[in-house]
Amino acid sequence: AEPEWYVDLWLTIVWVAYAAVFIGTIAKRKEPHIYVANWFFLAFIITIAMLHIVNNLAIPVSIFGSKSYPAFAGVQDALTQWWYGHNAVGFFLTAGFLAMMYYFVPKQAERPVYSYRLSIIHFWSLIFLYIWAGPHHLHYTALPDWAQTLGMVFSVMLWMPSWGGMINGLMTLNGAWDKIRTDPIIRMMVMALAFYGMSTFEGPMMSIRAVNSLSHYTDWTIGHVHSGALGWNGMITFAAIYFLVPRLWARERLYSLRMVNWHFWLSTVGIVLYAASMWVAGIMQGLMWREYGADGYLVYAFSEVTSAMHPMYLIRAAGGALYLAGAAVMVYNVWQTIAGKMRDEKPMSDAAYDPEKDRPITTPTTVPAE
Repeated sequence: AEPEWYVDLWLTIVWVAYAAVFIGTIAKRKEPHIYVANWFFLAFIITIAMLHIVNNLAIPVSIFGSKSYPAFAGVQDALTQWWYGHNAVGFFLTAGFLAMMYYFVPKQAERPVYSYRLSIIHFWSLIFLYIWAGPHHLHYTALPDWAQTLGMVFSVMLWMPSWGGMINGLMTLNGAWDKIRTDPIIRMMVMALAFYGMSTFEGPMMSIRAVNSLSHYTDWTIGHVHSGALGWNGMITFAAIYFLVPRLWARERLYSLRMVNWHFWLSTVGIVLYAASMWVAGIMQGLMWREYGADGYLVYAFSEVTSAMHPMYLIRAAGGALYLAGAAVMVYNVWQTIAGKMRDEKPMSDAAYDPEKDRPITTPTTVPAE
């Protein structure tokens, strides 16, 4: 967020080149319709450029020197930094990945997107509301109360379009829910959407002052961020990679679909351990920090709070290791797919379920004789 001025210029050049490729491709299209995934990608490219330019305004010390200082200072700098920071999440880690969701979920499910109209409402409401939410990171600071309240109100409003997008993604599986049992890539997409829904409920809740007074500066925030980053961003990215690799290298299928299943479960259990341990650690941390004795002094020293969190950090490490192991399984699977190999395995549809044998037993109703 705060590179020196010459690095800012290089980043700007790279991003402008990226924008030129994307916008040029759109401009040269023969199809008049622009699918909503491209709307999200375009908003992501333009808004990240705007955020970068404003947040990184800097004054060089000299023409040939490498040192520079930010143009903003004090509370103005804090507000600008969080306008940048939260919208980097909103447009880099949300809009960009929603574009992936809107493209790959219908493709993998072989179903049209549930509601194109809802996707447009989702797009416009999300990009309008998200840009105002940054001040919720600055509750109980020198930022004026009206600006804090503005950030809180827009954050709570943001819950609705976010869930509209989640519902649109999940409802795309109408008529294809059976694929969750037989297709681990679809399963990953559904889990990603579930984490998107959960994270976008938790974020607005944490922006409310009463909740924020407990959660701010604690590991609850870490749990929230990683449930979104690992659960939403990670899972939808893994699913997109699994979709793309066989097609990019003209392979009949992935090396192993059952390895995708292993990846799914390793990642899911890893995220649950990682995020839940940070939720527990954060709430415990917040409660211990605010505990006062009868004499008016804090009951716990900082070192005691840190020591109490130690078991939670061990669980966090275990969860992170499982998630990393899942990623390693993916790398091996992708590598073997590119090499043109296919593992000899029973298809995922050969599950231990028989619709006839496993049908619920019903006791026949006897009709009494007249």
